[in-house]
Amino acid sequence: MTAENLTAASEFIPDAARRIAVIGSGPAGVYAADNLARSEGGEELAIDLFDRCPTPFGLIRYGVAPDHPRIKGIVKALHKVMERDGIRFIGNVDYGTDITLEELQRHYDAVVFATGAIDDAALNIEGIDLNGSFGAADFVSWYDGHPDYPREWPLDATEVAVIGNGNVALDVARMLSKHADDLLTTEIPQNVYEGLKSSPVTDVHVFGRRGPAQVKFTPLELRELAHSKDVDIVLHPEDFEFDEGSDEAIKSNNQVKTMVNTLTNWLVEQDEREEDPDHQPAPRRLHLHFLQSPTEILAGEGEDAGRVAGIRMERQELDGTGSVRGTGEFLDYPVQAVYRAVGYFGSPLADVPFDADRGVIPNEAGRVLDEDGAAVPGVYSTGWIKRGPVGLIGHTKGDAMETVACLLEDLPQLPGRESAAGDVDVVELLESRGVQTTSWAGWLQLDGHERELGEEATAVGSVERERVKVVPREDMVGVSRQGARVSA
Repeated sequence: MTAENLTAASEFIPDAARRIAVIGSGPAGVYAADNLARSEGGEELAIDLFDRCPTPFGLIRYGVAPDHPRIKGIVKALHKVMERDGIRFIGNVDYGTDITLEELQRHYDAVVFATGAIDDAALNIEGIDLNGSFGAADFVSWYDGHPDYPREWPLDATEVAVIGNGNVALDVARMLSKHADDLLTTEIPQNVYEGLKSSPVTDVHVFGRRGPAQVKFTPLELRELAHSKDVDIVLHPEDFEFDEGSDEAIKSNNQVKTMVNTLTNWLVEQDEREEDPDHQPAPRRLHLHFLQSPTEILAGEGEDAGRVAGIRMERQELDGTGSVRGTGEFLDYPVQAVYRAVGYFGSPLADVPFDADRGVIPNEAGRVLDEDGAAVPGVYSTGWIKRGPVGLIGHTKGDAMETVACLLEDLPQLPGRESAAGDVDVVELLESRGVQTTSWAGWLQLDGHERELGEEATAVGSVERERVKVVPREDMVGVSRQGARVSA
């Protein structure tokens, strides 16, 4: 191998007893690699973590709002795993295009799919395809600087609706309502900052179908709303209904109790604020609505034909169990953009069974199942592509433990890789096809480069910036490979 080959080949273990490929280097993939690396079986395992992006960490880098305080702690934990002996990162590889399942099976004893869920779940209401109607997953990918999404985003609405009562809905609402200058302390890309800076938004409305005691976001996510400067949180007293099911949830679940207390305290503070003659309203408002379900996105007329002009909601009522039913009362809200944050959905993978109704790879405890329900030898899944996009990042640890336990149980009986192919580094195969792979050493180079960009931005601005995220794929690949040269 020449010095011009910019790969991770220096980490290749030619005499490894068993080789495992993990497709996806987000938390699910890294946790799976960690469990494999720490397993006790007497055999040396070589684990290759592949990713479509040039960078590791998946959801942490491209699916979590940049102003989340807990990101750094999770990255540090994943970073330690990636530096374990026997674990190698191979980035900028598109499974199904750059390499097939058949080829992976020739080079590896087992393949674990940890590709997550990156698409938006469908919301089948009239007007969902109007100009100005967006999926929250796409917006998250834009503001997180995902290289496969456009650099620009249409931010011309003054009034916006966000449909959903989960953490992603609150992330989207907070990013839309927050003043762009207050995001400069994060790793927000420059193009995202400029887009948000030019936004004329004044009001963001978050709509949830059920009541305050049934919301799906977490107390931390809720409290973060109050950290946005010059943004008033607006609540509506008629939304604060509690039935027997709600009361039971508040009594039996401390998380629910905390969130309901936070919301009701905000409602009291809002009343006090409105009674204060000296209070100056904030330039932006974030409205939290409960017990409302979307029925239609309304189109404009004349020059605005084909564009979002409003949203129609049906008022809901609690039925005594904590569930809701429609009342037949409809409310229209003037908005010029709608973001649906009703969940993520998995994407099919070439040559891998897929449940199109659930958006997951059919499996039993992580063992991938074919259309007849039989386990596919040596093929596994973990994370959201295994169980669906529910739960927090930490829940993927349990997924990984279950999947890896099954893999290790099966390993002695698996047919194994073709020895001739398995003793050849797969990176050489990819590079011979013109795939510009990136490595862990390359990530460290890019990480340092982004921190240097932060220092440069700090020097010319008034805000200290720890880092500035690089967005173009070609730039990430170029910086990463420059720092990952290896000699023959």
